[in-house]
Amino acid sequence: MSLKAELTQAMKDAMRAQDKARLGTVRLMLSEIKRVEVDERIEVSDERILALLDKMQKQRRDSIAQFSAAGRQDLVDIEEAELEVISQFLPAPLSEAELQAMVQSAVAETGAQSMADMGKVMAILKPQVQGRADMTVVSKLVKACMG
Repeated sequence: MSLKAELTQAMKDAMRAQDKARLGTVRLMLSEIKRVEVDERIEVSDERILALLDKMQKQRRDSIAQFSAAGRQDLVDIEEAELEVISQFLPAPLSEAELQAMVQSAVAETGAQSMADMGKVMAILKPQVQGRADMTVVSKLVKACMG
């Protein structure tokens, strides 16, 4: 089943269960997918959906940090609930060891010698870790491996 079909089914299940919080978050995800499809006049692939969900997850993390700093626990709770629902549709996160191994493999594969070659390494890693790891963490690991 495609990710879009999975999200549509999750929306129907949330409607039946009258789970308003989950329903709202699933609808947010579907509307973001629909927005991209309409704007770009394309059928969105599962890879692109993962990228969109990853972006939404990052936005929620940023919001949580900002709301926490402002002392708005009510808004933090809402964002955390949305983050939980979004993460259910993403693949399992990579462990630190798996990520380290992937970075070392990509550095060896590209023959990267300096920070100037970082783009080549990141180009290989990005599709492999999309939705499974935070790209800022990946970037730090690449810098540490090359530094």
